[in-house]
Amino acid sequence: MEYPDPKVIHPLKEFPQVCFIKNVVSNPNIIIGDYTYYDDPENSEDFERNVLYHFPFIGDKLIIGKFCALATAIKFIMNGANHKLSGFSTYPFAIFGSGWECVAPQPDEFPFKGDTVVGNDVWIGYKAVIMPGVKIGDGAIIAAKSVVTKDVEPYTIVGGNPANRLRQRFPDATIQLLLEIAWWNWDMEKITRNLESIVGADIAALKSCV
Repeated sequence: MEYPDPKVIHPLKEFPQVCFIKNVVSNPNIIIGDYTYYDDPENSEDFERNVLYHFPFIGDKLIIGKFCALATAIKFIMNGANHKLSGFSTYPFAIFGSGWECVAPQPDEFPFKGDTVVGNDVWIGYKAVIMPGVKIGDGAIIAAKSVVTKDVEPYTIVGGNPANRLRQRFPDATIQLLLEIAWWNWDMEKITRNLESIVGADIAALKSCV
């Protein structure tokens, strides 16, 4: 059975702005699922430039699931962007040394939001910004130029700055079944055989494929 090779960097041969980024990301703290693509006419292979303040000594991870569609110029702000908040000034005096290192904060004085996690089959629109520690559920949609500061429920559309819930894509019962079916975890031959049900909107038809 024929289906696209997830190990190809540019699956559309004459359209290199689309890249399966699992094959080009080298940072061990960025974990990408199969078939997730980044679309960027400037340099689709350099997805890592969009993951900001991701310092290895902090140890936070960016985890993105399978079959996600990531639009041009999205940004993930990681925990390294945080400054100490408990004092009167948030200015990072200590990093400049020359006597200022005496006010170096302790690691536990920085806000730490944990790993940033994007589920499967998520669409993140043009120039959206995802803040540290946000969890985005399977099947969610992030509108263009949104700033996502809090978790997004599965199969929910959010937008704005800060991003707010616009609507739920399907009824609760349908979403529960979609999460149980988790078609993205099927083997590729099964996915390929059942594409019409996956891209359709008949939950009974999709359930019958399990």
